[in-house]
Amino acid sequence: MTLDQLKIFVAVAERLHMTKAAEAMNVTQSAASAAIAALETQHDIRLFDRVGRGLTLTDAGKIFLPEAKAVLARALAATACLRDLSELRRGELSIAASQTVASYWLPSRLARFTHDYPQVDVKLTVRNTAVVAEAVEEGTAQLGFVEGRVDGAKLDHRRVAVDRIAVYAAPLHAFVGAAVNLEMLLSARWVLREEGSGTRAMFLQSMNDHGADVDRLRIELELPSNEAVLTAVESGPFVTAVSRLAAQPFVDSGRLVELPFELAERSFELLTHRERQFSHAARAFVELL
Repeated sequence: MTLDQLKIFVAVAERLHMTKAAEAMNVTQSAASAAIAALETQHDIRLFDRVGRGLTLTDAGKIFLPEAKAVLARALAATACLRDLSELRRGELSIAASQTVASYWLPSRLARFTHDYPQVDVKLTVRNTAVVAEAVEEGTAQLGFVEGRVDGAKLDHRRVAVDRIAVYAAPLHAFVGAAVNLEMLLSARWVLREEGSGTRAMFLQSMNDHGADVDRLRIELELPSNEAVLTAVESGPFVTAVSRLAAQPFVDSGRLVELPFELAERSFELLTHRERQFSHAARAFVELL
């Protein structure tokens, strides 16, 4: 049974005339007759009685007609769904992002996308870098945004922005106003993001690049968000290293001071799965970037 056969059956059933149905369907009368005969033969049932030169629906035909119409309606709805998805009149975009990217870089871009495509349902999950990469690999997120490079055999990377990690302390900290060096930082009391955080990984890598033995760092507190880390440093004798984007409101309000110690630049990376195709929504968001 094909959709074309169902369309011809409905056309004939509504007109009870093979020639008129064939003309409405833009097929020959013989093609219309063959479609009806194929349905009847395939299922060993008569759908029409031939009365003189006219047609009437059999009892089976009367029962089958609303079912055939329902199937055609669902096929039409499915076609409309695909068209809407293709033209972004509906759809879903799932994004996973590490905290710094999600909090300070993505919001304006998500707002612009939602303005352009209001019918697309955007789902944002905020996790640390390691979990974001895992979500893209497993297919639970179409796009991932992280800080710095992530290893993954099935992941493609694309730089979308640049950021820098910096060191911060409260205004009354002993390091403020001093020429901060590596030994001072190794002796400091640190509050850092949790294991798996891209911010933490980038900081440790940068300290390694400076020649520091990071095992000597006095990490006294680990917290799961930039705000928690910055608030802890604001209220105690600690230092931290976070994104300048995250720390800027604390610096602007005078609650924290950036210390003069240069750490490495890092990139914000878009992660995609190299074996999965972009949805139309995902492609549109990447093009917006």
